[in-house]
Amino acid sequence: MSDLNDLRMLLDSRYPIVVIETWEELRALDLIRRLGMKEGRPVFAWNAVDGLRRLEFDDVPSQKHTIEPDAMLGQIRGTSQPGIYALCDIHPFLDGEPKNVRLIKEIALHHERLQHTLVLISHQFTIPAEVRRYCTRFSLSMPDEKQLEHIVQDEARRFKKEKGERVRANRESLDRLVRNLRGMSADDARKLARGAIIQDGAITEDDLPEVNKAKFALMEMDGVLSYEYDTESFAHVGGLDGLKQWLGKREKAFHGDAGIDSPRGVMLVGVQGGGKSLAAKSVAGLWGLPLLRLDMGAIYNKFFGESERNVREALAMAETMSPCVLWIDEIEKGISVGDNDGGTSRRVLGTLLTWMAENTSKVFMVATANDIERLPPELIRKGRLDEIFFVDLPSPSVREVIFRIHLQKRHQDAERFDLPTLAEHSDGFTGAEIEQAVVAGLYSASAAGTVLDQTMLEAELAATVPLSVTMAEPLARLRHWCQSRAVSAG
Repeated sequence: MSDLNDLRMLLDSRYPIVVIETWEELRALDLIRRLGMKEGRPVFAWNAVDGLRRLEFDDVPSQKHTIEPDAMLGQIRGTSQPGIYALCDIHPFLDGEPKNVRLIKEIALHHERLQHTLVLISHQFTIPAEVRRYCTRFSLSMPDEKQLEHIVQDEARRFKKEKGERVRANRESLDRLVRNLRGMSADDARKLARGAIIQDGAITEDDLPEVNKAKFALMEMDGVLSYEYDTESFAHVGGLDGLKQWLGKREKAFHGDAGIDSPRGVMLVGVQGGGKSLAAKSVAGLWGLPLLRLDMGAIYNKFFGESERNVREALAMAETMSPCVLWIDEIEKGISVGDNDGGTSRRVLGTLLTWMAENTSKVFMVATANDIERLPPELIRKGRLDEIFFVDLPSPSVREVIFRIHLQKRHQDAERFDLPTLAEHSDGFTGAEIEQAVVAGLYSASAAGTVLDQTMLEAELAATVPLSVTMAEPLARLRHWCQSRAVSAG
């Protein structure tokens, strides 16, 4: 009833044109039909195939002479009886068609006398400037969690009727599926719920990644925002015990199970290859959430105002995908302070800061940065994000863990190697550099027709000049900055 009342208020406010952007055309038409019947006003629907037809009566034939938009709009303009006219997919006939735009403007200008209301329905609309001031927008509401759970249960009943067996599920898996369907229309939520059930007749944690992939695909936000399919387990991240404990304490609060404020996000600062990106992926894996990556380089557009719009659309997408993790990698490359871009980076920063301050959805932001000094202070102050973590070079014990992880990942028996000695020989190495030493050792072993051994790994380590040596001065400055401003992630 909320949608019906809200739409009625718009019509009572005497807006000549109401714009509804939605994929749920049938739902929008049904809402307009019910409103017309309640208000006692005739309701017509139009499309380029059928022309005008009465929406309240199924047996009334359509008016084929109104298939052309100008004929339809001319008839509405010349009709004295007040009515509601739902025009489906008229947007292609407004671009570069001044006659159609003028007819719509004429109908709007004489709204007080004719009492005609045009409702423009399409998946996307760019309103011509000539009629923009006569328009208002209306959005169909999305189903709440109770309605989504009913949709899932309805699909489970349908599966039982068709297959003759009950859908297997537990309460926790059902709740997570419902949470991940938030932001979807009823039709799309039904499709995703059916997809989760139909394959194995069960609702489990394993269904969530596929549901999230399908959900993101429906949003069509390629380029600026990408869906990360590979979310690592924290078991594959060496060290970072401080970050792991911090996240463990806040998982229930994020999912709304603790009755306290939900965590907002973290900043991970450290050297390149130190494991920041892997840690960002692991947050999503640990919490069982979809991971969205915002590409700061792709948001910039040569047209004025487009970059800010890209950011707004990406953030709105993240809200629709919630609960989720939003990963902004190397954030300093997109919003570092400077005036040599016409102020675009400052406007993008302003858009991001406003969202961070006002966001109430279940979007956990993980920003990673290599050069913290390039970031504006208003971004990294307390309140924007919950904490800043410094990801330092791994300690000897952590380097042992990293060697073990990458050897086992490549089907090598870690017990054949002297890990403490390897850790000693890799002093100053990042996790990425240790991984590459293992990979290079395997190439050497393959070329020699033998198996990887301790000597080969030590040789690869000796031949590598780590980033901590080549970038010693910047690393020293970063450590100094983080000493009193960040928390150790280790």
